[in-house]
Amino acid sequence: MTTTAPAVTPAERAPAHSRLRMRQVFKQFGATAALSGVDLDVQPGQVLALVGENGAGKSTLMKVLSGAHQPDAGEMWLDGQPYQPTSPLDARRAGVAMIYQELAQAPDLSVAENILLGAEPHYGPWLDWKKLRTIARDAVAQVGLAGLDVDQPISRLSVAQRQLVEIARAVAVGCRVLVLDEPTSSLTAADIQALFTLVRKLRADGHAIVYISHFLEEVRQIADRFTVLRDGRSVAEGVVADVTNEQIVTHMVGRTVDDLYPRSARTPGDVLLSLQNLSGKTRPVSADLQLRRGEVIGIAGLVGAGRTELLRTIFNLDPVTAGSVTVASYTGGKTPAQRWSQRVGLVSEDRKLEGLALQLSIADNLTLASHHALVQPATMRRDTATWIRKLSIKCRNPSQNVGDLSGGNQQKVAIARLLHHDVDVLLLDEPTRGIDIGAKAQIYKLIDELACAGKAVLMVSSYLPELLGTCDKIAVMCKGTLGPALPVSQWDDRRIMLAAIGNPSAASPTS
Repeated sequence: MTTTAPAVTPAERAPAHSRLRMRQVFKQFGATAALSGVDLDVQPGQVLALVGENGAGKSTLMKVLSGAHQPDAGEMWLDGQPYQPTSPLDARRAGVAMIYQELAQAPDLSVAENILLGAEPHYGPWLDWKKLRTIARDAVAQVGLAGLDVDQPISRLSVAQRQLVEIARAVAVGCRVLVLDEPTSSLTAADIQALFTLVRKLRADGHAIVYISHFLEEVRQIADRFTVLRDGRSVAEGVVADVTNEQIVTHMVGRTVDDLYPRSARTPGDVLLSLQNLSGKTRPVSADLQLRRGEVIGIAGLVGAGRTELLRTIFNLDPVTAGSVTVASYTGGKTPAQRWSQRVGLVSEDRKLEGLALQLSIADNLTLASHHALVQPATMRRDTATWIRKLSIKCRNPSQNVGDLSGGNQQKVAIARLLHHDVDVLLLDEPTRGIDIGAKAQIYKLIDELACAGKAVLMVSSYLPELLGTCDKIAVMCKGTLGPALPVSQWDDRRIMLAAIGNPSAASPTS
């Protein structure tokens, strides 16, 4: 098994039949070197995973590829011919299509108009609507949407369908290289599998695909080869099947990561959080749970099952309509402030809208919950510096705006606020969503340390490997009802999904 990237020359790494070849690409913004000599190769009929931490240079490299940025140095080729796009439109005409995480579509235009936007067929001076619809219908059929009404506004489609339409647009204009940037971030499990089926079809049809993802399990499912970027450089490449996830992560973070999911010896203590037949306004329908000191319990379930609503109801952001929440020995509380006083803290799944005040400093965010106390600026800076050091938050200083930080560092600030206020019960809603694998590994380590220190953690996650890797017990929500919390040893991916779709036997205790 390969443990490190092979030391090969560019000529050896780039066979003559490469569809896309990038050599020693440099890009600098002021004093910041975003790219410092990147090499990348993709062949026809191949899926290349491009991985790296936030800030590693992936987005800048793809903007160079798509013509949004001009490189300061380096060379690119498409099918052996020099490739120097001057704009995204120039790149698309050359056959390079980018599918961004945030879809760039005209919501009021029809599906057909979106697919051929900028490349509409004409009959003399007039738009050829018949040909436009024919091309659009053929394109959506190729991506698994045969029969879709291409005259309807694209805003009527689901997120997954809109993403497939964006890929259909790339197919319709004859893309040779397709770049998918975090394509599964807003998709359900079923939608992800449908996307993977399409990617495999496009690969079989000879397309070269660059797949950018933080989820290494996805990379392992869909990619043939990988390239790792770190600090603006390509530091490793190889065959996905020849390396472990830990080895890829080691290349990404520049240090050895022996275990992505550390699990130290934990000794559960007294019950800190107890739910008895808890119901909310719409969700949860019913939830019973006991969370002990020194324990991590994960909540799994499909989108819409009520996992987020469960945490919001526990924290009193949503009203309790029946049942009870008991924190330690105290039953009651009707406001989030009362939960804070009971030493319960929540990290929202939407850190940008709910979890943090992006225009305020790190120090201000850490002390936000202390609105009732007079906080001295010198004390704020000192305490914030302590948490920056303890959680390895990458920033200039405590006065830096949280909005300027990477996603992983923003999440650390959100967790640090709970730790600064010494909460005993941490409610973590999708704590690693949208952050890179290096930051994930640090948060997993932090969760383990918190449990060992006697904190109680209730964690919602759509990412099953992290639930199975970090939790002591897992409970599955289905249509608003929380199933029993069973030891993690009794769960696997299949049983969790069966429980999530309502198979009662999946959540039954086993011997």
